[in-house]
Amino acid sequence: MEDAILEEAAPAGSGRRMQVNPPVFFISAALILAFALGGALFAEQAGGLFGQIQALIVEDFGWFYILVVAGFLVFVLYLMLSRFGDVKLGPDESEPDYSYLSWFAMLFSAGMGIGLIFFGVAEPVQHYAMPPVGEGRTLDAARQAMMLTFFHWGLHAWAIYIVVGLALAYFAFRRGLPLAIRSALYPLIGKRIHGPIGHAIDIFAVLGTMFGVATSLGLGVLQVTAGFGYLFGLPTSTSVQLILIAAITGMATLSVVMGLDKGVKRLSELNIVLAVALLAFVLFAGSTVFLLQAFVQNIGTYLGAVVQRTFRMYAYEPNPWLGDWTLFYWGWWIAWSPFVGMFIARISRGRTIREFVMGVLLVPVAFTFLWMTVFGNTAIGLDLSGAAPIAATVADNLPIALFETLSALPLATITSGIATLLVITFFVTSADSGALVIDIITSGAAENPPVWQRVFWAVTAGGVAAVLLLAGGLQALQTAAIASALPFAVVMVFIAYGLLRALQMEGKASSIDMGVAEETPPGPHLSWQQRLASITSQNDKSDIADFLTGTVRPALDAVAAELRAAGLEPSFTGDGEHIDVTVPHGERGAFRYTVRARGFRSPSFAWAESRKAEAGERRHFRAMASSSEGDQPHDVTGFSGDQIINDLLNRYARFRHTRRME
Repeated sequence: MEDAILEEAAPAGSGRRMQVNPPVFFISAALILAFALGGALFAEQAGGLFGQIQALIVEDFGWFYILVVAGFLVFVLYLMLSRFGDVKLGPDESEPDYSYLSWFAMLFSAGMGIGLIFFGVAEPVQHYAMPPVGEGRTLDAARQAMMLTFFHWGLHAWAIYIVVGLALAYFAFRRGLPLAIRSALYPLIGKRIHGPIGHAIDIFAVLGTMFGVATSLGLGVLQVTAGFGYLFGLPTSTSVQLILIAAITGMATLSVVMGLDKGVKRLSELNIVLAVALLAFVLFAGSTVFLLQAFVQNIGTYLGAVVQRTFRMYAYEPNPWLGDWTLFYWGWWIAWSPFVGMFIARISRGRTIREFVMGVLLVPVAFTFLWMTVFGNTAIGLDLSGAAPIAATVADNLPIALFETLSALPLATITSGIATLLVITFFVTSADSGALVIDIITSGAAENPPVWQRVFWAVTAGGVAAVLLLAGGLQALQTAAIASALPFAVVMVFIAYGLLRALQMEGKASSIDMGVAEETPPGPHLSWQQRLASITSQNDKSDIADFLTGTVRPALDAVAAELRAAGLEPSFTGDGEHIDVTVPHGERGAFRYTVRARGFRSPSFAWAESRKAEAGERRHFRAMASSSEGDQPHDVTGFSGDQIINDLLNRYARFRHTRRME
């Protein structure tokens, strides 16, 4: 997942000057550093406080987490099945940036991470040995264990990510707003997203992302410590954990300073190869037929129980299991949602909402279910048969469970080394990419922030992970995820509502400014001769290419020259098929005006034609203009240069009005 974020983002700048949104950067940094300092100085008291906070949230707000996560899943399924599913994440004529194969491959990588390595064995065995209800270490407990694991890592987790990712993609690519969390609330609060309310939303996103990343880093260090203990006999003490955090955070920081984005990208690709190799080895070295059978049956059991399990609160039989597992996961996923949401948004421009929801729900979930089945059922099978005491190991030392399972298979030392290496490399790329996402939010979506800002956030993430381990280990990590996600869960409810309101305005006859009615920008006045010529003309592709280069480009060049004189920095891209002018405005986004050649099928009286005939038929072309303001593409074929300029300025005026720049 992280490599795609790195590849898509603009390279970090090398300057020393700050490039931040001051309220978001300084308030977020102050809150996080105050937490880290207090936790480091008063570790014992912090540990007790974390326990009280988790108990309070589970007791008083557990119902809220359960309800909103269920609502997010229903919401995304509704969008997929409704008329909104046909809406594109970009202009109507936009095409996906990636093929299905590449897109699925990147979604597959999004399903990988430290969590799968840590919990792949530990969680199924924990539920099998100590189920929430009933007797442990039985066949019924084994079946229930896999269903519970699927529940925590399945549709609900990715529905949370979809809400944030879909909102980011829609408002950025179709509405032209900045790729920032605050943009999703534009239909509700309008221009106030640029004020204190918008700053507060971004601060909540930063805090959630920071503690979500720190939780993953903390789990990763626990797993690395266990791996080094198994391989080299190192003690699994807190001091060793802190040294490992410092060392691996240093590696992540070094990758930022040296600009090793391509190196990290290759490292992430190596991660996926090693992970798939490890998965295949365990699948074929273990009981292959049983694992494949279990995979199919586990999916069926999960689908049969998902509705009942979604709303299971243990209201009549209070059980700490709910807070230790389900609420921890819901909080962790919510805290991670700005991070993962930005990733899946970046790679999904041009997809329809239906494609987006189906792809993000099904591809990562399918791989995760396979991973959990292969590792979880292998471990449970070893314990049931008496070949290895996996359940006892989990009860005594959760992170060592993976290595205990691998030790019962051939080539144990090699596979354990690969697993440890995977966690280390996931740690490095997660810290680097997590710091990048936080830097994007705190810099107001700046395209080229100085490198030291990303270094600051990478080091801070490692420091927070160290404080959480000092102040209570796994329980502190769980509390941080649950607590930091609470305010952002409220924000996500409004994000979903804002997205729904914006989608309801799709296809209106008048131009609607994100829920606030406005007059449609007046079109340029055309003579009746121009209108008639436009209606009757049949243009080849070469005719439109000549129009783009001979009329459109000089007109946009003239506008760009005036913008540069006003202190702005417009940029051009284009060829014989399209011309695109972009005018950046910092944290308030960029205005984009595009004119492209679009082909249309000529009228035909045939009832049906083969694909071969369709491919060879004559097509006529038009010059279609659109802007980042979400207006539908409109025909500008035959416009004069002045009319092109007026069309652009009408939409640019609306852009400046909606961004409160007048």
